[in-house]
Amino acid sequence: MSDVVYGQREVKRARYAVAAVFAVHGAVTGSFATRVPWIQDHAGASAGQLGLALAFPALGASVAMPLAGSVSHRFGARNALRGLIALWTLSLILPSLAPNLLTLCLALFTYGATAGMADVAMNALGVEVENRLGRSIMSGLHGMWSAGALVGSAAGTLAAHLGADARLHHVLAAAVLTVLGATACAWVLDLQPAEDEEAPPRFALPPRSALLIGAVGFCAVFAEGASLDWSAVYLRDRLEASAALAAACTTGFTLTMALARLAGDKVVDRFGAVRTVRASGVLAVLGGLLVVVSGHPAVAMAGFALMGLGIAVVVPLCFAAAGRSGPRPSQAIAGVATITYTSGLVAPGAIGGLAQATSLVVSFGLVTLLACGVAGFAGVLRGADLDRSKTPTAPRTPEISLPGEAVRDPQL
Repeated sequence: MSDVVYGQREVKRARYAVAAVFAVHGAVTGSFATRVPWIQDHAGASAGQLGLALAFPALGASVAMPLAGSVSHRFGARNALRGLIALWTLSLILPSLAPNLLTLCLALFTYGATAGMADVAMNALGVEVENRLGRSIMSGLHGMWSAGALVGSAAGTLAAHLGADARLHHVLAAAVLTVLGATACAWVLDLQPAEDEEAPPRFALPPRSALLIGAVGFCAVFAEGASLDWSAVYLRDRLEASAALAAACTTGFTLTMALARLAGDKVVDRFGAVRTVRASGVLAVLGGLLVVVSGHPAVAMAGFALMGLGIAVVVPLCFAAAGRSGPRPSQAIAGVATITYTSGLVAPGAIGGLAQATSLVVSFGLVTLLACGVAGFAGVLRGADLDRSKTPTAPRTPEISLPGEAVRDPQL
């Protein structure tokens, strides 16, 4: 075991570096989402064909995420994240180059695969930094992802307003984000496996512990996906709100989630993961009930805002719990991420199908029922709480390398 460890200053620096990586990851998503209409026109895809193509990112992520653990084991955490985040930022270019439906599906599959592997790697490092600091940071990291997505969306909206070619826009965005991601990765923790540590399988099913944690994440992400994709439609079609007011509802939901995540770490540190998630689930249920019974747009908007507040910290805490649930954090995180990505994939279609068979009110009744699952099964996230009895900066892996100053561990 190496006798070199790093002080709080270096670990704090690693925290800011991981936060920057989260923001870069989110900015790619925001940059892509705003140019989907341009990409659809360029590929000559109908609405139905576009819906099919947009299923491929989640499919690619689900297939590739279990590979992230073996990549980190082979190349080390820092090099793995540096390479995976670069592949993710550069994959932003691919969808806008697709001239037809087939190439668009292939491009989006690659886009999703690189997104998923980078997602697992950065969450695993986030959990490790959280362990060393001795306080919750995962909610704030996911808040940085949301902030990055908002910045990417704003830049994409400006590019669309100016009538910029999405190929040029995405090439420039990918170049900037690749440089920012590589720069941030220079300061993340460089975790290396022990010499006698067995390499994880290239592809492995998620451990059983991750399934229950993933189920809570599934409920939260289902509510998030339903609200993001259907809140504006709900206000327009059921409550006859204007297009501007309907759009403002979705924006308000997104901002509520981002702000709650940025502030969530202090709440988790004070009340613990289980009580925080249980209270969050109750807020989400109340929000869902307001949406279901609303007869006025303002009531529904308040309901969606409450749902955003209620589910904001659930997924970050699911990743934190998964990262501490067994000897291989990357494998457990990949399992939870696969389940949550699947939820994000099925939620919009499930809401639409149920609404067509019944009504949007019934659809959001289902969302409210799933929010009850968040509150009811919050206890499985007990592992997200930090063990305060351990030294925050004690290494969990044998070798660490960070640019900056190193100090000798007086215990060794």
